[in-house]
Amino acid sequence: MFRLERRARTRRALVVTAALAVVAACVFVCSMMLGSYLLGPVDVLRSVLGLSAEPSVDFIVRELRLPRAVTAVLVGLALGAAGSIFQRVLRNPLAAPDIIGISAGASSATVAGVVLFGAGGFGLSVASLAGALVTAAAVYLLAWRGGIADYRFILIGVGVAAMLESVTGYLVSRAEISDARAAMTWLVGSVGMAGEGEIIGLAIGCAVVIPVLMALSRRLGVLELGADGARGLGVRPQAETAVQLGCAVVLVALATAAAGPLAFVALMAGPIAGRLLGLAGDRVLPAALVGAIIVQTADVVAQHLLPYPISTGIVTGLTGAPYIAWLLIRNGSRTDSRTER
Repeated sequence: MFRLERRARTRRALVVTAALAVVAACVFVCSMMLGSYLLGPVDVLRSVLGLSAEPSVDFIVRELRLPRAVTAVLVGLALGAAGSIFQRVLRNPLAAPDIIGISAGASSATVAGVVLFGAGGFGLSVASLAGALVTAAAVYLLAWRGGIADYRFILIGVGVAAMLESVTGYLVSRAEISDARAAMTWLVGSVGMAGEGEIIGLAIGCAVVIPVLMALSRRLGVLELGADGARGLGVRPQAETAVQLGCAVVLVALATAAAGPLAFVALMAGPIAGRLLGLAGDRVLPAALVGAIIVQTADVVAQHLLPYPISTGIVTGLTGAPYIAWLLIRNGSRTDSRTER
């Protein structure tokens, strides 16, 4: 009986992951079909694969649309995987990097790099990574009381995020007009701003860190048993937590450097993947694929389905705000029902 259930779960995980990959690939192709000059899917695929004989199509696809589409996929993969790790390690659906200060730390450091040092390209990735790591370390140390409690980590993270947003606002207010305009545009979040350096850094980060998280995620079930249960099974909970959160922070930092702080993507991707999977399989790759679908869809809506183009971050923010309100209401209802009992 146990073997049959295990096979059924494995089959469901494979089907869900494959379906999400197909959807992500379809949205990827569609995003390059749309624009002032419409293209067919065959033309797009031939150009991406280097098989097109039309220079005009190659210019439109490979030079204008492909970098944006690739950035959307990579940013979504990074944020989806990172959000899933944060939520499972801290055992709270609100434990997303854009809520607990990690994205705010990366944003403040990046804005400082733009405003104070005129950084760009690879320099922005370094600044974002440093800001995210320092912020994560500060929140971790401030939340440490002989261990990490999820609620304490989240509350301290929210406070740190508010402080860092004030720092970012101060930096923008003291900047030159051109730097302030660039910083404000970046802070809204858009996948169309990434340069070659940021895209390459993010691609390398996803290629290295996501497989590592997939390998480590087998121990997430042990961590979800609590510190005492994990120790009883031979896992060092604090070291394991630090490693997994550190990997997730790297993904968030690289994604933020490439596209700015896209709100709520990391928050939504993990729970959606969990609903699709049920009790089946690992959530890191499915959550990453859900994140890629969310970011690509948001960018298509932002660029092509509205009267005029807007930034990707506006669409993700408008989508995520009702979701977080629903999440808070649902959790509050559960708490009330438990209290009544």
